[in-house]
This record gives sequence, C-alpha cells and structure tokens, in this order.
Amino acid sequence: MDRLDPSAPPGPAPGGPHGAGTTRIPASVVARIAAQAAREVPGIGSGAGGVLGIGARRDFDSPPSASCDLYGASAVIRLDVGMAFPAALHQVAAMLHDHVVARVAQLTGFEVGRLDIDITWLNPEHTGRRQLR
Repeated sequence: MDRLDPSAPPGPAPGGPHGAGTTRIPASVVARIAAQAAREVPGIGSGAGGVLGIGARRDFDSPPSASCDLYGASAVIRLDVGMAFPAALHQVAAMLHDHVVARVAQLTGFEVGRLDIDITWLNPEHTGRRQLR
C-alpha cells in the first residue's frame, strides 16, 4: 500500500515510520551493556586489571571489564569482576549471571548463549590483620 493512498489505513508505513532499515549493535556496545548490568548487582566491582599488580584498579566505583563476540543473534560474553567477601560466591555469581543475561536481552535483543565470569579479586570485609591468640 502506498502511504499517499487515501484508502490506506492510518499508522506507520510498512518498514517503520521512516521506511525499511537495519539496526546494528556492535559487540563492543553489547559488552558495555553487560558491564553496566554487572555493576547493578550488589557486591560486584571492577576486575583487578593491570599487569603483575601494576595499574590494577580494584574498586566498586567502576564497572567490570567485559568483552563480547556476536554470532547471529547470540552473544558470548566474558566478565572480569571483583566481589565483596565474605559472601556465598556461587550465589552471587548465579545472581550476576541471571541479571546480566536478562538485561542484555532486554536492552539489545541478543540472547546470551554463554557468559563466562572470572572473579579476579575479593574485597575482604576486614582489611586489618587478625590478632593471634
């Protein structure tokens, strides 16, 4: 149907309001979305980073580092995170996994086919030494 045809039903033209087109989301954008989604989970911080401890940024104010590869509509994501400790690491990792998978799907439309989580450091609740008895 032609949009200029007065007998055409109201609403957007076929292919969207501006005609047919394609939306592409690069892997780097999906990785940043995954990193931000990970940051939304309590007790998750940025990865250790650095080489041999030099240039390491261990904090909870920065998002974790993430990388992504796209295969059609499926994303393979790797996260490098730090976690607050003590905590049930497997439970926090499961919560992190579920949240990142859901947010990436919600915001990008990609299915997360695989999500690898590397816990590269733990932030202990007590930073001082314990006294010997």
